[in-house]
Amino acid sequence: MANQLAALIVNTGTPQAPSAAAVYSFLRRFLSDQRVVELPRWFWRPLLYGLVLPLRSPRSAAKYREIWREEGSPLLYHTSRLREALARELQSLRGAARVEQACLYSPPYVAATLERLRKDGVRRLLVLPLYPQSSGSTTGAVYDQVAAALRSWRALPDLRFIGRYFDAPGYIAALADSVREHWSLHGRNAHLLLSFHGVPQAFVTRGDSYADECHATAAALAAALELTPQQWSLSFQSRFGANRWLTPATDRVLAELPARGQRVVAVVCPGFAADCLETLEEIALRGRDIFLAAGGERFDYVAALNGRADHARALAQLIDRASSDWD
Repeated sequence: MANQLAALIVNTGTPQAPSAAAVYSFLRRFLSDQRVVELPRWFWRPLLYGLVLPLRSPRSAAKYREIWREEGSPLLYHTSRLREALARELQSLRGAARVEQACLYSPPYVAATLERLRKDGVRRLLVLPLYPQSSGSTTGAVYDQVAAALRSWRALPDLRFIGRYFDAPGYIAALADSVREHWSLHGRNAHLLLSFHGVPQAFVTRGDSYADECHATAAALAAALELTPQQWSLSFQSRFGANRWLTPATDRVLAELPARGQRVVAVVCPGFAADCLETLEEIALRGRDIFLAAGGERFDYVAALNGRADHARALAQLIDRASSDWD
C-alpha cells in the first residue's frame, strides 16, 4: 500500500437531506469558508447567522426536494459513480490504484478521508479537485483543507495536485461527445448556451484565473462542435449577494434569447463535473421556466459528464500523466 498511488477526487459537498436543518448545517460550513466569502469576519458572521442562514436554508431545502433522488443527493450519487468509473479506468492504465472521494463541506470530509489513507499507510497521494476551471474559491479551498489535514501526519506522503484541466483534450472531447449524443437523441438545438458557475468580479480583479479558463473551455468546446459564433454563447450563473459578479448572467441571457430570435436552446454546464442543485434546479427547472416565459419554444438541458466512461477516462489520463514517475 505504501507505494501504491491513492487518488483523491474532491467536490464541494451537499446537504445530507433536503431539509432546512440539513441545508442550514451545510451552508453554515460552506459560507463560513473565507475562500468562498472574503468579507471581514466581524462583518460577515452577524449577517450569516442573523439573516442569510435563517432565510436561505428553508428556501434552498425546498429546491433540493425538487431534485432529490431515491439514492439521496444527486451530487453525491454522481460523484460516487464517477469515482467507481475512475477506479476502473485507472486499473486498466496502471494496474494498481486506489480512488477515494471527499467533499469540502459535507461527508465524506477531506480530513476524515485523508486520515483513513494515513492509517492505511498511503505514501503517494494525488489530489484532483473536480473543478476544471480553477478558482481560489474552489480549488484553493481544496488546497487549504488538504494542507490542514496533513499537519497531523508525521510520515508525509509524496503529494501532487492537478490544479486545473479546463483545456485538457480528453475533457473537451467528453463534453463535445455529450452534446452530440444529446443532439442525436433529442434533435439539434439552434443555440447552445454554455453556463459556468459565477464568482465575484473582485476575485478576478485580484488575479483569479477562473474567468479566462471558462472562456478558454467554451472556445475549445465550440471549436470541437464546429459551431459558428452565432450558434453559441457563454454566461455565468449562481450569483449570491449584492457584489458585482461575472457577466453576462445566465438567467438574464435566457430571458433575452427569445427576443434575439433564439427560440430553441440547449444549455450545458461545463464547469460542473457532477449534476447538483445548480444544474438540476437552477438550470434544468428554473432556467427552463425563464426561457419559456420569455417566449422560447424549446429548452434542453445537457447533463453533466457525471460517471460517463469518457469523463472517467479523461480524468484517469490526467492522473496517470501526473504520476507517471511513480510507477
